[in-house]
Amino acid sequence: MDSAPAPRLGAAHTRRLRAVWHSAGWPCHDVIEAELLVAGLLQRQHDAQGRDTLHVTDAGLAAITGAVQRHRAARTAHEALVDQVAREMQRAGRLVWRNLALRAPLPAADGGTHWQTALPDVFSIRNTSLEDATEAVVHEVKVQRADLLSDLRHEAKREAYRALSSQCWYVLRAGIAQPEEVPPQYGVLLAHAGALEVARPAPHRPLRLPFTTWMALARATPQAAADEDTQPGLQAPPLP
Repeated sequence: MDSAPAPRLGAAHTRRLRAVWHSAGWPCHDVIEAELLVAGLLQRQHDAQGRDTLHVTDAGLAAITGAVQRHRAARTAHEALVDQVAREMQRAGRLVWRNLALRAPLPAADGGTHWQTALPDVFSIRNTSLEDATEAVVHEVKVQRADLLSDLRHEAKREAYRALSSQCWYVLRAGIAQPEEVPPQYGVLLAHAGALEVARPAPHRPLRLPFTTWMALARATPQAAADEDTQPGLQAPPLP
């Protein structure tokens, strides 16, 4: 008999299944465990001492591997789009960094400064010797709707991107959201097959990068330009 397809699980259920798979399987007796038992992804077993333990069923293993495969596919799509955006910024004559960890100064409730860590997918500046002309730009790439909605729920995370840039863009895989779902402080690029479409320009504001950002850039290495980047590029977003 053919096995049933692995069900799609939420992140919490997947984490619990993997935790049981890696552990002795002691029960937690919570709602997540109950749902996994009812779904047939976990099963109870009794030992000679009368103790209950949990074990992952074959269906549970299929669910774990299915979740891993979906995550890998999304990660691959995300990295491909990040690379596309980075190459477009290089073709525009900019210095590009990927996956930097930057500290962004945000106003605190007490009137002071709160430092928020930002991890922009693509950070770029103009290749210039004039500090006031660097025009830092952040591109945050989203290929899954759930990932975008998570960002939209965390205002401090979004504001950290803006605090580090003269322009901040969300790059969305076409079909996962409408441009108007993204707050108007951010530009929106739609990624189609082989092209980036400007759905809404990013507002521009003058910005001097904080000293902490310059130090982070000094410690990091810009992305090296590939030979193919000398060829005509895709539809890169306009920059001032």
